[in-house]
Amino acid sequence: MVRTGNTAPAEDAVTVPDDGSGPLRDVVYDLDDVAVYYGSYRAIRGVTMQMHAQEITALIGPSGCGKTTLLRCLNRMNDLVAGTRVDGTIRYHGQDVQAPTVKPIELRRKVGMVFQKPNPFPKSIFENVAFTPRANGVPKKDLAEVVEGALRQAALWDEVKDKLKQSAFELSGGQQQRLCIARAIAVKPDVILMDEPCSALDPIATLRIEELMVNLKEQFTIIIVTHNLQQAARVSDTTAFFTTEGKEGGVLVEVAPTRKMFDSPADQRTLDYVTGRFG
Repeated sequence: MVRTGNTAPAEDAVTVPDDGSGPLRDVVYDLDDVAVYYGSYRAIRGVTMQMHAQEITALIGPSGCGKTTLLRCLNRMNDLVAGTRVDGTIRYHGQDVQAPTVKPIELRRKVGMVFQKPNPFPKSIFENVAFTPRANGVPKKDLAEVVEGALRQAALWDEVKDKLKQSAFELSGGQQQRLCIARAIAVKPDVILMDEPCSALDPIATLRIEELMVNLKEQFTIIIVTHNLQQAARVSDTTAFFTTEGKEGGVLVEVAPTRKMFDSPADQRTLDYVTGRFG
C-alpha cells in the first residue's frame, strides 16, 4: 500500500491489504517521502510505503535503483558511510529512527541483517551463534540453549549438532548463510533485513533459504532485496518496485500485494520490468 499524506500513524496502527483480503497486520515501518543522499548524489527518492509485521516485503528493481541503500537505512547501517543523508521520515513502530534519542546499536539489536554473501566469523559454529548473545549479557549457562534454539529456527541444527566445535568455514555456502541467519535471530530481533541472501547460492541452497524465510515470518518481519523476480513471487507478501531515471538515481514506482504486482501492476514501468521487457 502506498500511503499519501504526512500524518504519522499511531504506534498500534494497522492497515488493510489493498485487495481487502488477509488479516490486519501491525505497521512495523512507515516511510514518508524518503530520499537518501551520498554527498550531493541522490541515490533514491519518493519512498512512501508501509511494511507490516509477520510479512515478507520484497524490494525489486534494476541494479542501481537504491534497493540496498533503502534497506540499510532501516537499521541505520548507512550511518557507517560518510556523507550519507536521509530526508523524509522512517518510523519504526511509530518512532523516527533518525531521532537524536535513537541509538543505532540498540536499533540494530531489534533489526538484524543478513548480507549478500555468507560472512561467518572465523570461529566455531557454536561461537558464531553465541557471540552476540554473550555480548548482550546472556549467562554462560544459558548459551547452549540459545545456540540450539537459533540453529533449530534456522533449520540447521540437525546438520551441525555433532560438529559445533568445527570452524564455520567448513560448512557449505548454503549452510553458512543459514548460520548467519541463526546468528541474526539468536538475539530475538523484531525484524530481519536480507540483502540478496541467495545470490551466491546454488538452486538447492536457495530453495532451503526460501523455505526458511517463509517459516520465519511467523515470528519475524522480513524485508528482502532481491534481483530474482521468481523468488519475490514465491516468498513475499508485498512487493515494492523501484527503477532508475537517468542520473536522478532510484525512485519508488509502486507497492502492492505481490500477486497483484505480478499479475496486474498499476504502472507500465512495473509491467515492463516484471515481464522482462527491460532490466
